[in-house]
Amino acid sequence: MTVGTTPVIDAALARRLVDAQFPQWAGLPLRLLAPAGSDHVIYQLGEELSVRLPRHDGATEQARKEAEWLPRLAPHLPLAVPELVAVGEPGFGYPWPWAVSRWLDGEVATADALSGSHETAVALAEFLTALHRIDAATAEHLTGEPLAERDAETRSAIAEVGGAFDAAAMSELWDAALAAPGWGRAPVWFHGDFHTGNLLTTNGRLSAVIDFGELGTGDPACDLTIAFTLLSPETRATFRSALDVDDDTWTRGRGWALATGLNAHTSYAATNPRVATQTTRQMTQALLG
Repeated sequence: MTVGTTPVIDAALARRLVDAQFPQWAGLPLRLLAPAGSDHVIYQLGEELSVRLPRHDGATEQARKEAEWLPRLAPHLPLAVPELVAVGEPGFGYPWPWAVSRWLDGEVATADALSGSHETAVALAEFLTALHRIDAATAEHLTGEPLAERDAETRSAIAEVGGAFDAAAMSELWDAALAAPGWGRAPVWFHGDFHTGNLLTTNGRLSAVIDFGELGTGDPACDLTIAFTLLSPETRATFRSALDVDDDTWTRGRGWALATGLNAHTSYAATNPRVATQTTRQMTQALLG
């Protein structure tokens, strides 16, 4: 069932896990959701449920984290978030916890559809504002990593892609992001992986935020990545004004967008054209500011 440390995840495995651990859903059909993200294989289970199976050990705590925290956060947020109904256990050679959630209707957000939408920019700011207002004092153990911890890998990635991108401009932005004063206020909640692939739309409007595996507390600058993955310079200005972001936080946010874009680009762009396009946009927009 596994190759090295990577499980072979297919419909047969998902079927066995569901039927054995949750027989009340044994008769419901499974439909693969594609393209799924790099962290999970996702199946729709019947009409109202989804099954999320981590692809690697870096994503294995998401099910329990979402089960613990999303019920506390959801009532305070203006967009829908995943509602877990069960956490599955390892089985049939599959080594990690997995999740069954309520199915969220919608399409994955795209820059083509939403980059020029000022309504979307305001909705994103409203979601983050609401998230930041939720008391984070009880989640001190979920403190996120500092941007500086990505220094070595980011500089290595800049060197790796330097022939295709403006390496000097990337280095200048990265230096500025690391030099910017840090978050000097009380820690706040952040999503931690706030990009287009984790936003759903219904009838052209934002309807849900998914994939809270990187949920944490601390500096919210990491969530500004959405401004560079989804928005245009004009709608980005609307987003920044609505969120009331200071210069230092904005610079750190540009650094997060650059670092995460570089990481995904060097990891997946050579084999995944969709990722290549998305990360190229993300890094280019981060350089624009």
